[in-house]
Amino acid sequence: MTEASTAFDPADARCWIARGRPEHHAEQLARAWADFPDLPNEAPAQDRMARIRERVAALRPLNDAIYEEGERERKRRNFAFIERRVAAGGADTRDHVILQARIRHGYDWDDAVQYGDGTIAALSGWEPRRSFHTPSGANADPFERAYAQGFRDAGGCYDDPFDAARRAYAAAAAMPCEARSAPGQPLSRPLPSSWPLPTDAPRPTRWSRRLLILGEATAADTGLDLPAMLQSRPGHQAMTAILALPGQGFRLWNSVCNAETARALSSLPVLLADIDPDDLLVVAHGADLDWIDRHADLLPLCRTMERTRNSVIQQRGQLRVWLDRGLDAGETKAGGHICWTKIAQGLSGRLGEFTARYAGRARPRGHHIVVELKDGTSATGFMTPQGEPLRPEAIISNKAHLRKHMAAMLRRFASAVPHY
Repeated sequence: MTEASTAFDPADARCWIARGRPEHHAEQLARAWADFPDLPNEAPAQDRMARIRERVAALRPLNDAIYEEGERERKRRNFAFIERRVAAGGADTRDHVILQARIRHGYDWDDAVQYGDGTIAALSGWEPRRSFHTPSGANADPFERAYAQGFRDAGGCYDDPFDAARRAYAAAAAMPCEARSAPGQPLSRPLPSSWPLPTDAPRPTRWSRRLLILGEATAADTGLDLPAMLQSRPGHQAMTAILALPGQGFRLWNSVCNAETARALSSLPVLLADIDPDDLLVVAHGADLDWIDRHADLLPLCRTMERTRNSVIQQRGQLRVWLDRGLDAGETKAGGHICWTKIAQGLSGRLGEFTARYAGRARPRGHHIVVELKDGTSATGFMTPQGEPLRPEAIISNKAHLRKHMAAMLRRFASAVPHY
């Protein structure tokens, strides 16, 4: 076969079909390339770029249709998987609720999953997910509305302060006797393996009120590099860190020791006797996490209880989020979720009435960050609760640390007071 016969011609639908495209997609692709072919290299650069933009615009409806087809196929496969589990008798309560959500409310897959999460939370006696502010409002996210609908349909109530206790009591009463008497099975709290992943929504907490529980494998994992992450956080030494050793027990841990040099084995009640944590994070997986689950009834109930999950890279990001919520002595930071936006001019983040944005390169070197109010004016005239004036501008040397510095500035300003 000659080189000419194997050359790819984007204006020929057969070339697209030979590379796995469906016939109706191949025809539209070929038509767009035929209507807007590449200009020769001798043409002015602006004309060649304009031609590319024209072709991209012509292909946009096709790309949107391909995305929608993929989404429909994904949802169909997921529902089919649940239906097969139900038919085989291996489905759990959540699987049945997901199918009911499609029948009763006409939800697609994503909404049905959120509905199932809300239903299970209500039936299990758990608090509703913390990310909801106006679950029934007109401007609420569709996923939030689906979660709230499932939570209410299963008997949950957002306005009753005793709702979680009432549902937890009902869930414990409905549990079989053998399950209630099984050792190590908490009645009304989720196991650490089901805790949510760390976010920036919870309010910052003093290091002395924070508890970190590590799995043995995690503490020895050089890819996570937990000691280095801790060393960059002032005041972390006041935190209580515990190492879980499957089949043995628990030990106190700090950022400069490992499983071999950690302190003597002890029981969780002894290790936790003198602390009253508000923020608890579990960093473990596999057998380590199973061991911690077995001792879940001995863990303190905290305002915030989370665990890391998935790949090492994702766990590093989640752990970084949790560490950023730590407060050193005398430090003040605002909590809440920072809304990040990528725009043509660069990264920007918003927290409350303040917006931090990348203002370009600084001279002679560095990168410029500014903090502004909602009306676009500079956030001048603010000071910390201790009376220290805050500067609405900063220059950093490493652009890779842009998000970290912007987040720190936003949290300082969001906790500041006006300087009159």
